[in-house]
Amino acid sequence: MLVAIVGRPNVGKSTLFNRLTQTRTAIVDPTSGTTRDRQYGKVDWNGVEFSIVDTGGWVVNSDDVFESEINRQVQLAIEQADVILFVVDAMNGTTDLDDRVAEILRKSRKPVILVANKVDSNEWVYNVPEFYAFGLGDPMPVSANNGYGTGDLLDQVVKDLPEDKGPEEALEDIPKFAIVGRPNAGKSSLINAFIGEDRHIVTDIAGTTRDSIYTRYDKFGFDFYLVDTAGIRKKAKVNEDIEYYSVIRSIRSIEASDVCILIIDATRGIEAQDCNIFQLIQRNNKGLVVVVNKWDIATDKSQTAITHFEESIRARFAPFTDFPIIFASALTKQRIYKVVETACQVYKNRQQTVPTSTLNRTLQEDIAAYPPPSNKGKYIKIKYITMLKDSRVPTFIFFCNLPQWVKEPYRRYLENKIREHWQFSGTPIKLYFRDKA
Repeated sequence: MLVAIVGRPNVGKSTLFNRLTQTRTAIVDPTSGTTRDRQYGKVDWNGVEFSIVDTGGWVVNSDDVFESEINRQVQLAIEQADVILFVVDAMNGTTDLDDRVAEILRKSRKPVILVANKVDSNEWVYNVPEFYAFGLGDPMPVSANNGYGTGDLLDQVVKDLPEDKGPEEALEDIPKFAIVGRPNAGKSSLINAFIGEDRHIVTDIAGTTRDSIYTRYDKFGFDFYLVDTAGIRKKAKVNEDIEYYSVIRSIRSIEASDVCILIIDATRGIEAQDCNIFQLIQRNNKGLVVVVNKWDIATDKSQTAITHFEESIRARFAPFTDFPIIFASALTKQRIYKVVETACQVYKNRQQTVPTSTLNRTLQEDIAAYPPPSNKGKYIKIKYITMLKDSRVPTFIFFCNLPQWVKEPYRRYLENKIREHWQFSGTPIKLYFRDKA
């Protein structure tokens, strides 16, 4: 069940979205046209759960280069919605743009709730009756800013919703893959190619995507969320407050994801900011798939060029080098489904557990072949190894007599042996050494 919030710019749609979802997911800023893509969230009211979508403000004949794309996104949201919240501004009254939106909604034949927002004090209640002119029923006075009237609004939404056809799977119950990278690397284009529709606005202008957008993908036996994020650029280049918040949203999306698909622009090669994003993924212990996008327009596509590109990426991301690299094109859809398959495989790698008996039998042979170096005449003896179950990151515990003397080179040796014996490609693994006399 889906509820769409629509209206002209600056009537408080994103503020209402945040109020109803009890989050700060949508960016709120006085700048007109801040919201561009559709932004989805969940609302739970008196035991009834439904999805809600925020949209960009409907505009015509404006200077915004995104005008036609934003309007198309609004139309898509209206087509998908079961109930529509038409938000107007009680302080400023009716406008020509409101009339245009109302005309579209009357033709949609969908249940429409007219929301007179910005009734922040009693004096603005007297402006509400003028919205009867739209012919869309009784306007509901609401203040998204302080919460006035939102309970009554939600009661009406629940009343107008169709009967639930079955419980939807919670957002947390299925894998989440975050699409990350520098601005204009092709993140939104890649998601559009995956899902087969123009869900996300795509232009040549860096920074087009501002919110982090969740998209459910349940085709060809797969079921996961794709998260499109704003491009992460250097702090020195982030001048707008809006873009600053977009970068924060992207970082939070990385934190909430299971696997990150890092997009690298084939025409620009690997740059310092790609390494910074990689380090952010590493700090959060997320799975990683590297996609070299725009491969269709690369000047050199020889095997030598591919090998050199892969070596450059792994050298810059060292010491973590066990991750898949895919050369793809969102525009021509070259190898994009391999990206999906690989991300799912990395997710499975993160979930696997190795039986304790198998772990000890296999690794003890490697330890015997190359034991830890002695320190001050004393020898480190690793007596027992186990893997933690139900941990977010594959975690191995080594019990030994002198855990404080196990140095980084030997840790790396053990990690390499674990990766050699079992499939942990794309996911970081943790090694801990505990005292056992």
